[in-house]
Amino acid sequence: MQDAMLLESILCEEKLNTLFQPIVDASGQTIFGYEALVRGPSDSPLHSPLTLFDTAARTGHLVELDLLCRRLAIQRFVSLGLPGQLFLNVMPTSLIECDFREGLTMTFLDSVGMAPERVVIELTEHTPIHDYDLMRQAVAHYRSMGFRVALDDLGAGYSSLRHWAELRPDFVKIDRHFVSDIDHDPLKRQFLQSLLEVSRSLECSVIAEGIETAGEYHCLWTLNCPFLQGYYFSRPSETPPRAISHLLPANNNADSLSQGSAAMVCRHVAPIERGTPVLEVVERFKAQPTIRCLTVVEAGRPIGVVRHHDFLNLFTNPFSHALYARRTIDELLDTHMIVTGESTPLETLSQQITEAASFEQQDFVIVDERLQYLGMGNILDLLREITALQVRSARHANPLTGLPGNVLINEMMTRWLGRGEPFAAIYCDLDNFKAYNDAYGYAHGDQVINALSCLLQQHARGESDFIGHVGGDDFIMIVPIERAQHTCETILSDFEYLAPSFYSQSDRRQGGLWIRNRQGEKTFYPIVTLSIALQPVTSASHGSALDIANSLSELKHRAKLCLGNSLFIDRRHPILRTTEALPLDNEAPAVI
Repeated sequence: MQDAMLLESILCEEKLNTLFQPIVDASGQTIFGYEALVRGPSDSPLHSPLTLFDTAARTGHLVELDLLCRRLAIQRFVSLGLPGQLFLNVMPTSLIECDFREGLTMTFLDSVGMAPERVVIELTEHTPIHDYDLMRQAVAHYRSMGFRVALDDLGAGYSSLRHWAELRPDFVKIDRHFVSDIDHDPLKRQFLQSLLEVSRSLECSVIAEGIETAGEYHCLWTLNCPFLQGYYFSRPSETPPRAISHLLPANNNADSLSQGSAAMVCRHVAPIERGTPVLEVVERFKAQPTIRCLTVVEAGRPIGVVRHHDFLNLFTNPFSHALYARRTIDELLDTHMIVTGESTPLETLSQQITEAASFEQQDFVIVDERLQYLGMGNILDLLREITALQVRSARHANPLTGLPGNVLINEMMTRWLGRGEPFAAIYCDLDNFKAYNDAYGYAHGDQVINALSCLLQQHARGESDFIGHVGGDDFIMIVPIERAQHTCETILSDFEYLAPSFYSQSDRRQGGLWIRNRQGEKTFYPIVTLSIALQPVTSASHGSALDIANSLSELKHRAKLCLGNSLFIDRRHPILRTTEALPLDNEAPAVI
């Protein structure tokens, strides 16, 4: 009775606190939207949302509470001016209550001037759904008004897999259980990978909830999980952040992120302490027959391993028990083992195992930076993770050149920003290429694009430089700032020599080609040239990959106003003011 009166007071006075937690777009490393979360008064027994909604359901106030939460969330979202999508938690049972009134959510949106296309109705499950026909009608009703639908906590609660199949949501959220320590649990990774494959076939986007560590983020990133949410990015807050790129693991070493690390295949298997009696180890293997290998440690550091098959073979002789009964494991451990650090790139780890004296060592030991034992890895898990990374890389590569596409370009820019070191972002774009493509055909056009791709790669230096293919005849380079201008000038010089070879002898003599424009008039187009825009970047001058892209777009248009092969440099930032610009054609490149 007391809770019921307290709830009525909260509803009457609208004493609810609305919090927001960001949902991250993993590919662009930007905020996709915010989930609105409600709390009761902090000094109230109904502060917890679970207690709040359970009380409302018990006392017949569920619809009233549900609608109040929606209205307050919409009003607060707009008053804060938050970007992206608003995820509104909705109790499925409230949609089919007899006192539920249709159209109120749209009324709330109209009152603040917010479009329904920016709202995702997130079905939060606390009670079973008995009437799927009514639920499908409710979901269809919301979709008809422009809303999208999400299903919360897949893998927990009541028949959530059936909900997914019956309701066909636009988004599905994976329960925290399957995300926790996923970087150390190959079975969870395999399970999530299967869910991601199903989601793609159903044209549904997965949101992984409850991410709390960098390792969990790394793992989900390599699995191509599109959206992420959790304390790692931000806790629910009344004034949530508008950008979280500075918190992403892109701030870490680029190689370990792009290749994945040994931590992703680490599975914790309790080690054996040095001096453990042999018979205790026998019992351990018998009690856990799936364990293939155990690590022996001293003061937390691995000193050897005991392999299941070899170890139990010692006890096939009837006298073995008496022979080893009083011995410790120190006498039987194998010191020939592969030990690797948790940050070792998977590709490097694969080479270490391949080059090992015996390929029979299917299990390896993983340690932290202090050489303390963390767990075991297995070759099969390693191969699975490497394959997943290769598939991801291929999925986001340009099919013509094989170079990284837009997703990987944005990720690389974000990594460089995270390092805090100045660098140069370079945009390369061909001039008069459309006319060439129209006159010579797309096959010859592809040859020109591939030739430019090869030229850019020839001038890249090792792992410090990055080349991406935006699409068509547009490319991005990322290079250290100190040699950016020289690199661009050399590329332009080489391309000026190379470009005429794409044309017929007659077109080379006249310096270009004549083709008819859309009005049927013959127009002359000179031999293709290359325009390059060079943007010096620091974390202070550009906060995100999107900022860099906007700057490059502006600089590219200015570069293309210059005749011939041209380089346009943004000199508004001090890092390049002391560098002299060299003319690249009859007309010197414009400089700002």
